[in-house]
Amino acid sequence: MSERFSFKIDATDGRARTGRISMMRGDIRTPAFMPVGTAATVKAMKPETVRATGADIILGNTYHLMLRPGAERVARLGGLHKFMNWDRPILTDSGGYQVMSLSDLRKLTEKGVEFRSHIDGSKHMLTPERSMEIQRLLGSDIVMAFDECPRADRPRDEIAASMEMSMRWAKRSREGFDAGGEHAARSALFGIQQGALDEDLRKISAQKLADIGFDGYAIGGLAVGEGQEAMFATLDFAPQQLPEDRPRYLMGVGKPDDLVGAVERGVDMFDCVLPSRSGRNGQAFTWNGPINLRNARFAEDTAPLDDRCACSVCANYSRAYLHHLQKAGEILGAMLMTEHNIAFYQQLMEGMRSAISAGTFAGFAADFRREYQQTGKS
Repeated sequence: MSERFSFKIDATDGRARTGRISMMRGDIRTPAFMPVGTAATVKAMKPETVRATGADIILGNTYHLMLRPGAERVARLGGLHKFMNWDRPILTDSGGYQVMSLSDLRKLTEKGVEFRSHIDGSKHMLTPERSMEIQRLLGSDIVMAFDECPRADRPRDEIAASMEMSMRWAKRSREGFDAGGEHAARSALFGIQQGALDEDLRKISAQKLADIGFDGYAIGGLAVGEGQEAMFATLDFAPQQLPEDRPRYLMGVGKPDDLVGAVERGVDMFDCVLPSRSGRNGQAFTWNGPINLRNARFAEDTAPLDDRCACSVCANYSRAYLHHLQKAGEILGAMLMTEHNIAFYQQLMEGMRSAISAGTFAGFAADFRREYQQTGKS
């Protein structure tokens, strides 16, 4: 049987790392991008198509799945993997971020968060213990600790108090996860560093998490409106505060140039709804920057979305056809655009892994940034 969880760094180039996470359901090549399957589906894609793009792992959402169809129901139906026909690793977020975004519908206490469902107004209580239970019922491979994600523009004392509570919740998450019997014996638990943009608060958070002990460590509280410059400034120190021999996961990021800049700073894992959401809205990512297929200039453009892309969409469909599908509101447009975007992200990750292994990452990153700006204003 494969091991529960291990992380091996194969090569480094500057702060950038490439390696492999090994779990019972398969290996995850890092740097890794995890397509977001919020409600047990990567929107507009079949699981087998997601895998064919090169994705080793996907993300599921505790908040949405606990509300619909319900974690207990998913467990009765054989767990999330069987339910959605994905046999490789799944990381589930803790539900904390979604609940915190419901500012008008929630009540926060030391125990956890009481909130009303955005679907039907029903009342729920999410605590570290309940979050661990839900993720266990789903059958998650990588479980995220329950935390609060404060806005970066809140006063420092509020951010500090929030971080300290998240660290107390991290310890309760650890205890709740470890009580999970068979699930704990085959799954992994990641802690989440908080502290907004403050180096000292993040250092305290990282130390408290390391003292508790986790399989991996996430950098939370970024990509919440602070802008790329502030995010990169935080990533100049935050990854280095976390244990070097464990995966570092930047939550909710991001645009292709965000990924390159974060890998440059030592990040190993990412997730973001951007490639799928953008695809449904007519935006395609290319090596020369994003393009909007609803733009009239593509109406008779017979070129592929990206002539450097190896995906089946670029091999078989023209910009003109995709423009037509977008203008006509056809479902196939969302499907093809999402498939291309997810495939592009996976090709970008593979390009970074190869460059790190070859010791040429600085050149790769510089070339990428120069070329990516070419049509980014379309």
